[in-house]
Amino acid sequence: MLDNLAVVLVKPRFPENIGMAARACVNMGVSELVVVQPERWDEDRILSLATIKGAELVRSIRVEDDLATALAGYHHVYGTTARTGGWRSEILSPEKAAPLITGQIAEGAKVAVLFGPEDKGLTNEETEICNQLLTIPVNPQASSLNLAQAVLIVLYECFKSGVRTPLVPGTSGAQSPLCTHEEQETVIRTLRDTLMRIDFLRKDNPDYFMLPVRRFLQKMALRRHEFSLLMGVCRQVRWLADKAGIPEITESQDSRQADESASNRDK
Repeated sequence: MLDNLAVVLVKPRFPENIGMAARACVNMGVSELVVVQPERWDEDRILSLATIKGAELVRSIRVEDDLATALAGYHHVYGTTARTGGWRSEILSPEKAAPLITGQIAEGAKVAVLFGPEDKGLTNEETEICNQLLTIPVNPQASSLNLAQAVLIVLYECFKSGVRTPLVPGTSGAQSPLCTHEEQETVIRTLRDTLMRIDFLRKDNPDYFMLPVRRFLQKMALRRHEFSLLMGVCRQVRWLADKAGIPEITESQDSRQADESASNRDK
């Protein structure tokens, strides 16, 4: 069983694909399925493809209105994408991602794997918040996979990798708890605002120039004591900035600067 692993379907278009994804989850021992902003919700059509084995999972699906709420309780988030190049570096295959996922589960972490809508996949903004991206190698002449097929392939590799590896004495059990995805996003936002205030980040497009810092932090299994450490550093920097008379960047200023530079964003 892939305990503590969740499949998150972001804006799926067709109820039948939700049902087939539920069936794939049950096949591979995954008991948590989350759906974010489904285009159509029809439980009868979902159940028709989930089969009897998947019916219980379908009835326990958590449906959320936004991705941040859906991911709040997870420690590691993996995103699937067919896009490569640009800032999307170090993209793993399911085979290589599986040992990382199952290793994190074995240490007690909650892991979510994101799958985007059938026609477009995850957006840039959605992939940016993922700790790691993975892609399924396919024939470039026929690269389109059904959503449920993609779910099954990723979960199959995780199933093969196994999640019964015992904890190593004196490792994770002796450390502070892992940070949730929500806490990771909090420290990234705080660090971003702090770096902007001391002019480390360019203010014309801070989110873009924050990407290398975000990627660095996302590679870490950030723990609660490290979260507190980073937040404390940011508080001290802001205190020194106050003493030096450096003004804060307000929400409206930040939004205006981001809007003005949106057209220059690397897609």
